[in-house]
Amino acid sequence: MQENVSTQEAPVKKKLFVSHKDESVRMFKSNFMDLFSRTPFWVPLAMYVPVMIVLGYRSIAVLHNEWYLFAGLFVGGIFIWSALEYLLHRFVFHYHPTSEAGKRFMFIMHGVHHDYPNDSLRLVMPPSLSLPLAAFFYLLTWLIGGAQYGESVFAGMVMGYLLYDELHYATHHATWQWGWFQRLKKYHMKHHYNDPERGFGVSSPFWDNVFRSKFKA
Repeated sequence: MQENVSTQEAPVKKKLFVSHKDESVRMFKSNFMDLFSRTPFWVPLAMYVPVMIVLGYRSIAVLHNEWYLFAGLFVGGIFIWSALEYLLHRFVFHYHPTSEAGKRFMFIMHGVHHDYPNDSLRLVMPPSLSLPLAAFFYLLTWLIGGAQYGESVFAGMVMGYLLYDELHYATHHATWQWGWFQRLKKYHMKHHYNDPERGFGVSSPFWDNVFRSKFKA
C-alpha cells in the first residue's frame, strides 16, 4: 500500500524533474509561438552589438569626444545592469505564484530552464522579452540623463546584458578551462542542482554577497 506523504512534509526545494540532455521541449501548441520561444546564443549579439556601437558613437559625439566621461558612464551602466540581473533573477524569474495561470506563466518565463538546463536554445533571453526590457530602460535612462548621459549609461547596460546572456550560455555549454570561468560555472551549477533559491548572480556573485543570498558553506 502506498504511503501518503503530506505536502507540508515534502522537501520544499526538491526537483521532480530535470533533463540533462540538450533537448528543447515544446511549450506552445502554435508552431509560430513555439518557434519564437527558442533563441540561438548568437541572436542577442546580432541584435544588440550594433545598438551598443551606435549609441557609443553618438554618446562620444554628444560629449564632445570626452571619452573618459563616456567610459565612466559606460562602466556605470554595466554595474547597473549587474544589479538588474540579480533583482530580475531573484524576484521576478524565481517568483512563486499560487494560481495555475501564474505557475504556467512562470514555467514559460524561467521554470522550463530549470527543468531543461542544457537546452541550448533556451539559455539566452528571447527577443520577445529582451526588446520590451531594452525599450523601457532606454526610455528611462534617456529621460533621466538625456542624450548626453543617458545613452552612454544605456550602452553600458547593453554590454552588461550581453555579458550576462553569453556567460549564461557558456556556463551550460562551454568547456573553457580558465580558472575564473570554472568558478563561475561551478557557482551557477549550484544554483541549478543544489539550491535554486540562492546564487542568483549569473555573470558575478557580487550581489549575492551584498544581499546574503550566496550559498551557505
